[in-house]
Amino acid sequence: MKKILIAPDSFKGSLSAIQAARIIAEEASRAFPQAEVIQLPIADGGEGLVEAVLAFKGGQRHFLQVHNPMMRPVDAVYGELPDGSAVIEMAAAAGLPLVGEGERDIMRATTYGVGELISNAVQRGLDPIYVGLGGSATNDGGVGAALALGLEFTDQHGEIVREAAKLIDVSSVRQSTRFAKTRHSQIIFLSDVKNPLCGQTGASHIYGPQKGASADQVRQLDRGLAHLADVIKADRVKDWRNQPGVGAAGGFALPFLAYFGAQLTSGIDFVLDLANFDQQLLGTDLVISGEGRTDAQSAMGKAISAIARRCEAAGVPLLLLSGSIAPNAAALLKHGVKEMISITPPSQSLNQALAGAGGNLRLAARKYFENH
Repeated sequence: MKKILIAPDSFKGSLSAIQAARIIAEEASRAFPQAEVIQLPIADGGEGLVEAVLAFKGGQRHFLQVHNPMMRPVDAVYGELPDGSAVIEMAAAAGLPLVGEGERDIMRATTYGVGELISNAVQRGLDPIYVGLGGSATNDGGVGAALALGLEFTDQHGEIVREAAKLIDVSSVRQSTRFAKTRHSQIIFLSDVKNPLCGQTGASHIYGPQKGASADQVRQLDRGLAHLADVIKADRVKDWRNQPGVGAAGGFALPFLAYFGAQLTSGIDFVLDLANFDQQLLGTDLVISGEGRTDAQSAMGKAISAIARRCEAAGVPLLLLSGSIAPNAAALLKHGVKEMISITPPSQSLNQALAGAGGNLRLAARKYFENH
């Protein structure tokens, strides 16, 4: 082999995309010392987005203290690129890991801290502002973040609604002077989720249980988002509830689409384009990607499916190294993935697999190269 491209996603809970890429690249260089081995750690808008983009483009990190989903202080970071744009991970301020399991309360969880990150980028004059949607603990329809930027959703008594539990009480929208300073900033949301805002395939029903919502809470959350969409429609004419992707991250983008002129675009395509992935494929003999778990979702909009699509179009074989492979993942073999390998020995428990992911990945890569 003359050229090998290493482009893994993160192995959630164990390895970052950068760590995974480094391990695979070390084994590739060991097996093929004369080959050109290129590392392109990938993110699709969720965990690892800022680090991946900074690795491709350079730039600087901005550190600040904001509020986590339960309004407790948390240290967060976002990226400034050389072209004056900003890259923010929603999960840096509203991520599920920021809240202890015993403290999680999806009805009270807020995206206020994400708004603080966006506000800081606006104050620095950064534009456009890219916000990766993923890994959130929230389902507040973005009202918390909007509040931090001066857009206030209020109930019939004029009280500001700050959390998902009160979305059903929203009756009007109020714009403060702070909003006027933010509304002209270009905000672009990065997500590969196709779910609408409401209904059986909406934000609450699909993602609420993963964030700790009970069946009753899921129904309450769904009604709250539907009501919020109704209030916004009455104020802005357009109905956003059925637009694909608005259900991402608990409906976070809704007020931004309606009042800030924000856009939704594919996170993985944004990252792959930044990395000049298609150009990197030229002359490549093998692409190796990886992720923590491969299942039917991997074939429907996740990072792996986008990489596979581009590899197939370029006629370059793609090897996928995964922490675990579900039976329903076989569809990927029809859509650009040449081979899938589970790196985890059958005898290992989940905790053992997470703790030993680095060693498992190294051994799987080494065995593959020894046999090819």
